[in-house]
Amino acid sequence: MAFFLLCSSMVSAGEGDLLEPEQAFKVSGRALDGQTLEVRYQIADGYYLYKEKLKFQAEPSDVSLGTPLLPAGKVKQDEYFGKVETYRHDLVIRLPYTRGSASRITLKAVSQGCADMGVCYPPQTQLVKIDLPGAQAEAEKKPSFLKMLGGGQEEFLPVDQAFKLVVKAIDNDTLLASFTITESYYLYRDKIKFSLKGGGASIDAVAMPKGEIKTDPNFGSTEVYHQSFQATIKLKREGNGEQAINLAVVYQGCSEKGICYPPVQKTVALTLPTVAAAQQSAAAAGAEIIAPSKPVEAQGNESSRIGDLFKGGSFWLIMVSFFGFGLLLALTPCVFPMIPILSGIIVGQGHALTKSRAFGLSLAYVLGMALTYAAVGVAAGMSGTLFSSALQNPWVLGGFALVFVALAFSMFGFYELQMPSFIQNRFNDASNRVKGGSAAGVFVMGALSAVIVGPCVAAPLAGALLYIGQTGDVVLGGSALFSLALGMGAPLLLVGVSAGALLPKAGAWMEAVKSFFGVLLLGMAIWLISPVISPVVYMLLWAGLLIVSAIYLRAIDPLPHPASGFAKFWKGVGVVALIVGVALLIGALSGNRDMLQPLSGLRAEAKAAGVESLKFERVKNVAELESRLKQADGKIVMLDFFADWCVSCKEFERFTFGDAKVQAKLRDAVLLQVDVTANSEEDKALLKKFGLFGPPGIVFFDKSGKELSDARVVGYEPPEKFIVTLDAIIR
Repeated sequence: MAFFLLCSSMVSAGEGDLLEPEQAFKVSGRALDGQTLEVRYQIADGYYLYKEKLKFQAEPSDVSLGTPLLPAGKVKQDEYFGKVETYRHDLVIRLPYTRGSASRITLKAVSQGCADMGVCYPPQTQLVKIDLPGAQAEAEKKPSFLKMLGGGQEEFLPVDQAFKLVVKAIDNDTLLASFTITESYYLYRDKIKFSLKGGGASIDAVAMPKGEIKTDPNFGSTEVYHQSFQATIKLKREGNGEQAINLAVVYQGCSEKGICYPPVQKTVALTLPTVAAAQQSAAAAGAEIIAPSKPVEAQGNESSRIGDLFKGGSFWLIMVSFFGFGLLLALTPCVFPMIPILSGIIVGQGHALTKSRAFGLSLAYVLGMALTYAAVGVAAGMSGTLFSSALQNPWVLGGFALVFVALAFSMFGFYELQMPSFIQNRFNDASNRVKGGSAAGVFVMGALSAVIVGPCVAAPLAGALLYIGQTGDVVLGGSALFSLALGMGAPLLLVGVSAGALLPKAGAWMEAVKSFFGVLLLGMAIWLISPVISPVVYMLLWAGLLIVSAIYLRAIDPLPHPASGFAKFWKGVGVVALIVGVALLIGALSGNRDMLQPLSGLRAEAKAAGVESLKFERVKNVAELESRLKQADGKIVMLDFFADWCVSCKEFERFTFGDAKVQAKLRDAVLLQVDVTANSEEDKALLKKFGLFGPPGIVFFDKSGKELSDARVVGYEPPEKFIVTLDAIIR
C-alpha cells in the first residue's frame, strides 16, 4: 500500500511531463470468434507494462474468462519488483471465454506500468465494451468488407475521414502529397504507392519521412505512420509548358481498435505550371523551391543510420563498427586534447620509465576513459540527458585546469609529485610506484578526461544513446559505447608506448622533453577554462604562455659561436613563439578577439573584406521556437543547438558557418539557435523535444514548419559535407 501511495505522489509530482495512464497505455478489445477475445495494448514510447500485473474480469457474471495467453516479455531488473517481465510498444493478448446469454460484455482490464524516467503509475482499471459475434441480428446486414473488418459501422470512421489526402503542385516538376491521419489510426508506409496516368511526365523520386516500427497482426513487423506527414514527389517532364497530369495514389491503413481497411485507390487531376511561371512564383515568395534532387530519405541522417545498425546488425558487427567509429573520432577536437594529457603523464615518470610501464599507464588511462564513457553514456541514454554537460561549469573546469598546472610545474622541476611515503612503503614491492602517479591515479585521470575534456555529441554517440533510450538495452548499447571509447583510445595507446620507446632515459634531453610537455599541459589548462573566461583573457593567457616559453627557448639571447644545429632550431622555434605571442598580445589590447588573425583589426579594409559567421536569432524555450516557426513566412528554418563548452560547435561557427558557399545556400533561410550552455530546464526540454542529448545538433524545418527529420545533422560537418546536406533540402 505504501508503494502505491509513493507511486501516486510520483505521478502527481511529474504530471506536467508525463502522459495520463489511459494515454500511455491504450487498451482495446474485440471478439475474434465465439470462444476467443483479443485484447490489445498500445504502449507509448518510453513506457512499459508489467506482465504479472495484467488481470481481466468480465461482466455480466454468466461470462467466464479462461487463462490469458500472454506473449513472452522482456526480462528487466526492476528496483521495486526485482526480476520481472515487461512489455513495450504493442501488446496483443488472446483471452479464452465462455459466453452466456449476453450479446455484449464489459471487460475490466487491470494493468500497471511505469515510465522510463523513473515514475510508476498505480494499478489502472480500464473498461472495454465488446460485442460478441452472432449476438445482433443487424450484424448479418453489414456489408461483406465490414464483416471482414470485425466491427460495427458506427464505431469506425469512413476511410476518407480516417485518412485525408491533399495533393498539390508546388512548382513545375514537384508535387506535395499531404496525408492527414486521424488519432488512433495509422497508414502502412510500404502500401503507399504513386504512379502517373497518361504521357508527358514520369515519377523520378519519392521522398517520405521515416515511420514507426509496429508489430502488426496482419503484416508482422512493419513501418507505419501514426501522425500526419507529407510526401515529396519529383517528376521528369517532357517540355516546359503548362501540363495536365493524373496522379494515381494507393494507400492502406488501420484503426488501433483492431480493424484494417481495404486498399484505397485515388486519382488526382493536377496542372503543372510552366517553368517560367514556377520561377516567378518562387521569386515573388522570396524563397527557394524545395525540390530535392534525390529523396531526403535516401540520404538520411547519420545517427539514424547508426541506429538502424543496432536493429539489423550482429553483436560483433556492431562492436567492430563502433571501434572503427572511435578511430575516426580519435583526432577530433573533442578527443585530441587527451593526447598531451596522457603524454604529460608518461613523460612525468622520468628516468624510471620503461616500455612496459608506459604501456601499463596508457592502458589504465584508456580503460578509465572507456569505462566512464560507457557508464555515462548508458545513464544519458536511459535519462535522455547528457550528464557530462553538467560538469562544464567554472568550478569543475577551474579545478581540473589547476591539476594540469600542478602537473606542468612538476615537470619544470619546481617540485616532485609523489604519493605519501607511508603509502609508497606499503605498496612499493607490489606496484613499483615511481614519482608522477600510480596506475590508479592515471585511471582516474582518464575517467575525468572522458567527461570533462570531450563532452560534445557525435553521430555514433547519438545513435547509441537513442537506441538505449528507446529500447532500454543497456548491455548492447553500453558495449557499443565501450567499443567506441576503445577505438578513440587506440591512438592514445600508441602515443603512450611510443613515448616509452623513444624518450631518452637520462640526461638533459629528458629535462627538455619534460619542459615541452609541461608547456602543453599549461596550454591544456588555458584551453579547458576558455568557455568560462572572456576572449580577451583567453588571448592574454596564450600570449603570456608563448612569450615566456620563447624566453626560456632563448629567443632574444645571442647564440654562442659556433652554435649547433639543434641550438639554432630551438632558437627559431622560440622566435616564432615570441612573434605569435606578441601578435596575440597586441591584438587583445587593440580590441580584436580572433585567435587566428589577431592583427586583422589593425586594418579596416581587411576586416570589411573578411567573411563573418552566420547571424542567428536565439530562442530560449519550446514556446518561443513554436512562435518563431509560425512567423517563418514560408521559409526554410534551420535550428542550431550550441554551447560555449562544445568544441565542435565552435568548429561549426568558425569554419562551416563562416564558409561563403554555406552562407549563400542559407541566405533566404530563417536561422535560429538554442544556447544550451547553462543546461537549464528549458534547455533540457528543447533537447528532449528533438531527441537530442547535447550539442552540436542541427534541425531543419520545411516551409510549412514541419521538421525534416531525415535531414538532421549531429556532430561536426566540414563545409563540403554540410553543403551536400543543404543541397538535399534547398535548391
